[in-house]
Amino acid sequence: MLLYWLVSYFIGTFLTAWWIGKWKKTDLTKMRSGNLGARNAGAVLGKTAFLLTFLGDALKGVLILYIGLRFHFSSEIIAIGGLLGIAGHMYPFWLRFKGGKGIATFIGVALVFNPALFGIMAAFFVVFIGLLRSATLSMLIAFSIYAILCWIIPAFSYLWPLSIAILLILYRHRFDAKESWEARWWKSTNKSARDHL
Repeated sequence: MLLYWLVSYFIGTFLTAWWIGKWKKTDLTKMRSGNLGARNAGAVLGKTAFLLTFLGDALKGVLILYIGLRFHFSSEIIAIGGLLGIAGHMYPFWLRFKGGKGIATFIGVALVFNPALFGIMAAFFVVFIGLLRSATLSMLIAFSIYAILCWIIPAFSYLWPLSIAILLILYRHRFDAKESWEARWWKSTNKSARDHL
């Protein structure tokens, strides 16, 4: 069990964006946001880099689940493995704990582990993006709802470690959320001012 958790963390530290950057002879840690995730890889290196990074990081989560299931660990132990894989992606020891923001790896874990709860989260995302017109804010709200449902619905209680992963993700996205909210507020204020002219 402890070995599984350690392996899960190490799998998480495989930063797809870092390797794609090496392939393209680009140090993504020094470009734009410096984040080693799909969004920054896509912004710097293009759509193919975004897609490859997203898939690579999501598949890490799937691999962690596969190993746990292969060795017949309990769902809760596997969920902790998922948490550690996401943490490994966000805080890789070999890059001084500066990695990605965990979205793709979380999606890989959550989608395969419990498609029903993932579907609920996705539905809330669609609803809120229609209301807020902000992918960042909608995503963070949907993730928060996922975390809450882990605690209040008994059928999803074994996923509680993923709610901790979501707290880490929310923390890493705190500046993005602030910028998105301010941009939305500014746009709303300007629209209101124009309507009164």
